[in-house]
Amino acid sequence: MVDVGENAPDFTLLSDKGTNVSLSNYRGRKVVLYFYPKDGTPGCTKEAQEFRNLAHEFTKENAVIIGVSKDSVKSHQKFIEKHNLPFTLLSDPEGKVLDLYGVWKQKSMYGRTFMGTERTTFLIDEEGKVKNVYRKVKVKGHAQTCLLDLRT
Repeated sequence: MVDVGENAPDFTLLSDKGTNVSLSNYRGRKVVLYFYPKDGTPGCTKEAQEFRNLAHEFTKENAVIIGVSKDSVKSHQKFIEKHNLPFTLLSDPEGKVLDLYGVWKQKSMYGRTFMGTERTTFLIDEEGKVKNVYRKVKVKGHAQTCLLDLRT
């Protein structure tokens, strides 16, 4: 599990544009790396919309927003188009990066236990160090919290 003060593990995944993107490509910029369960679900849509609505403010802070889920590139493309998302979504269908960051967890709903993505965000500084970790994120107001923490 990745924690505050550690170097954010580098990885390379396929982006919504169909190109390989590595975390190390963003050295010199702050990164909001958020993991979410599934494109198009109510909570994930709300979270993406909140980041979208504040995207220009993150840009002013020299920060990029990157979302990661197990969804396919095609699913990400539809999600971006439908909600006019101005940031990159990465596809991790095998869950390797989800495992690397410790966000692939056992969850339960209605008495049923299953494996799934725990909604988690990592704020990473320009040198690649993890500055904040938000686990079990509650969507409402989360993007604003991330923005405020980037500014301090």
